[in-house]
Amino acid sequence: MSTFDERANAFEAKFAHDADMQFRAEARCNKLTGLWAAGLLGKSEDAATEYAMTVVAADFEEAGNEDVVRKLAADLEGHATADEIRTKLVQNLAVAKVQLMQEL
Repeated sequence: MSTFDERANAFEAKFAHDADMQFRAEARCNKLTGLWAAGLLGKSEDAATEYAMTVVAADFEEAGNEDVVRKLAADLEGHATADEIRTKLVQNLAVAKVQLMQEL
């Protein structure tokens, strides 16, 4: 195998790894945000975990965070605005990335 092929394979592996880590970070961010929302709604621990998983699932509807924001804004009407939810998503993405890096 030539050096060029080895470099190409290394770049492909890095790309796949980075994409996987981004997916995991976004899923964890959505779970953390779902747990935060469940707390605002006064859900018990088990119900909060179950609710957080519905938030994670909501992210598969379309690309980006707006599907999650719409779900949470509807569920949290009177508890949090869409802008507060977006801010929480940004904060939780940073937290999720730190958590994932600590697990490596």
